[in-house]
Amino acid sequence: MRVLVLYAHPVETSFQAAVHSTVVEALGRAGHQVDDCDLYAEGFDPVLSRQERIDYHDVAVNRRNVDAYVERVSQAEALVLCYPVWNFGFPAILKGFFDRVFLPGVSFRMENGKAVGNLRHIRKLAAIATYGGARWRALVVGDPPRRSVKRVLRAQIGSLGRVPISLTTT
Repeated sequence: MRVLVLYAHPVETSFQAAVHSTVVEALGRAGHQVDDCDLYAEGFDPVLSRQERIDYHDVAVNRRNVDAYVERVSQAEALVLCYPVWNFGFPAILKGFFDRVFLPGVSFRMENGKAVGNLRHIRKLAAIATYGGARWRALVVGDPPRRSVKRVLRAQIGSLGRVPISLTTT
């Protein structure tokens, strides 16, 4: 299976880096073809520019600045997110990836006025997230990262099955 691993942490000696390394190695040992997308190492620019926002709904041009990343998402049969939870959300670079790459015509399309998930080729979705505090604190604020993965991303890929999410408090 072709697996796109989206990794978001700036420190190569962090606990999250060790988790990421373990994930990539385990997927490789299991025989999967792994596309390891380290957003920081690749210098991904998470900022949605003014022009990109203007072009957002123009499917013919909206992906021109991120086409290489769109292609990587398009080739994936599985998506694995590996990230720390900061301020009860995704790191900015990962949120920016979703804002800039999961575009109309890429992650969803409009049909009869409704958004329909467009990542049907992705058959598996998993997230491995580390939290810097106690689990109860995340629950008190509604655990936004878990909701984003289990509801928003799952809707875009069309998976109604269980989404494995591994949470670690560091």
